[in-house]
Amino acid sequence: MPRRPRRNHTSAFKSKVALATVRGEKTMSELAQQFDVHPNQIKLWRDQLLEGAADLFGRESKSSKPEPAVDVKTLHAKIGELTLENDFLEGALTKAGLLGAKR
Repeated sequence: MPRRPRRNHTSAFKSKVALATVRGEKTMSELAQQFDVHPNQIKLWRDQLLEGAADLFGRESKSSKPEPAVDVKTLHAKIGELTLENDFLEGALTKAGLLGAKR
């Protein structure tokens, strides 16, 4: 019997199969036939779902993604650099007559 090429399942498919096993409406063999996946793979996905569910409900009720730390010194340096460039360009354009009197 020839081997089937390796398949990559989406996370949506994996969660669908894992939830079907958790519901318990069908046996593992029936689900394996229905979804054309080996029963061992289904069990692995179910175990991952159950482990992940504990982490999901174990988190604190903060925002879903933590805010990245902001480096204020870097931001102030960038603001200073851009201000310097703007002042230089404004002076050069004014001397060249391309920019009217100061705003």
